[in-house]
Amino acid sequence: MLVHEKVHRYIQEQGIDIMELSSECDIPYQVFADMMNGRRKMYAEDLRNVCRALGVSPELFIEYRKGGFSDE
Repeated sequence: MLVHEKVHRYIQEQGIDIMELSSECDIPYQVFADMMNGRRKMYAEDLRNVCRALGVSPELFIEYRKGGFSDE
């Protein structure tokens, strides 16, 4: 599963309003929605902002495996 898919699933499971979250992340709603739907890349800075707003570590969405990081 890709990082944006993990983030999207987490947001849905937690019942978080995407419009409010995008505002907290200072990311325009349509840009945020496009990232969550895979129509736009989610960059490290975007993930950092989302994690700050959610109060979680990026490690929740990115797994480390021997030899490097993985988004699967």
